[in-house]
Amino acid sequence: MEVKILVLYYSMYGNTYILASEICKGIEDGNGIPILRTVPEILPQNIIEENERIKKAKEMQKDVKVISLEEFENIDGLLVGSPTRFGNMCAQMRNFLDQTGNLWVKGILVNKPVGFFTCSATIHGGQETTLISMMFTFLHHGAIIVGVPYTIKELLETQKGGTPYGASAVVGLNSDIPPSEVELKIARKLGERVTIIARKLKERRENE
Repeated sequence: MEVKILVLYYSMYGNTYILASEICKGIEDGNGIPILRTVPEILPQNIIEENERIKKAKEMQKDVKVISLEEFENIDGLLVGSPTRFGNMCAQMRNFLDQTGNLWVKGILVNKPVGFFTCSATIHGGQETTLISMMFTFLHHGAIIVGVPYTIKELLETQKGGTPYGASAVVGLNSDIPPSEVELKIARKLGERVTIIARKLKERRENE
């Protein structure tokens, strides 16, 4: 059975993109089809041009398409990722999610599994509240929240990122520390888990 999983994210310096890419591998591990998309940028172009690190990250992501609302109508599950901004999701992700009212009215995401991921500068920089902040919108959409169980052994081994609320990475004050192998494994396992759950739910719908 074909299962399509949307991986929707925003990444300013590239680290959340790295997690998103690893999640796509996890989706493939679960025999799903990953659809990698980013949300529209709202930073002024001159700000981007003046910052070499942002420009480098944008170049890294140049082949990733910007999401369209229509794409949500053909997915079986999704994962949503944002860098941490003072314990909350970034403005780019919030801006896009505020435009999903028509999806809500139609019930497009009802009973679709959704997982979450984030990056922060420090261990106690608000990873968990950022993950939870993203959950609120999807609870209103009627989606099924999927976390990281402790049967994923890396969650017990991690020294930095990784939470039961979702995948995460600690990337330093300058966002120059890429996600660790343990953090990447947690992200990959989350992608696989969402895919497996999506398939089971789709099978049930089709057998009703």
